[in-house]
Amino acid sequence: MTRGPELVGEMMRLRPIEARDAERMWESVQDPESNRLTGTTAEFTREQIDEWAATISDREGRYDWAITSAAQRDGQLVSDEMIGEIVLNDIDERALSANLRLVLLTNYRGRGYGREAIFEVLRFAFDHPEGPHLHRVSLDVLSINPRARMLYESLGFREEGRLRDAFRDGDGWADAVVMSILEDEFRAGL
Repeated sequence: MTRGPELVGEMMRLRPIEARDAERMWESVQDPESNRLTGTTAEFTREQIDEWAATISDREGRYDWAITSAAQRDGQLVSDEMIGEIVLNDIDERALSANLRLVLLTNYRGRGYGREAIFEVLRFAFDHPEGPHLHRVSLDVLSINPRARMLYESLGFREEGRLRDAFRDGDGWADAVVMSILEDEFRAGL
């Protein structure tokens, strides 16, 4: 289970992350707002990001995609540059479950790319011939990120619980809201 297939929606395309995505990944981890809203506290070196981008799509137990625009001109993609990433990780082949994680670069948030990327990854996870045929996909969203939570709910994710004060937010704390969607819930929403 490595290097997932290319997935294409109306406005975005997902392709496995490659070494050439390191610059955009580096840009992403330098974004204080993104780090705050995702609870990212780790600091990375550029060398770590370069190595991650070059090898992540071939690691077992996960699928890592670069989100790119599907815009075309004269039948050719306008750009193949990464605008975000979406990950299906912590895949448990016995329990048929996995975790989902999404991050978009600042200029691409709120424009529909995330919604479509999540939908395509869920379709891959539950129904794609090359997919892992999961029963459940979960995620954590921070309580300080209501916009993301509304997006997840609109796609059929339901709250399962809350990890109180699980993340530091400046001088305060943020809860991690645990959400999931089951295969039959996804199919019912199609």
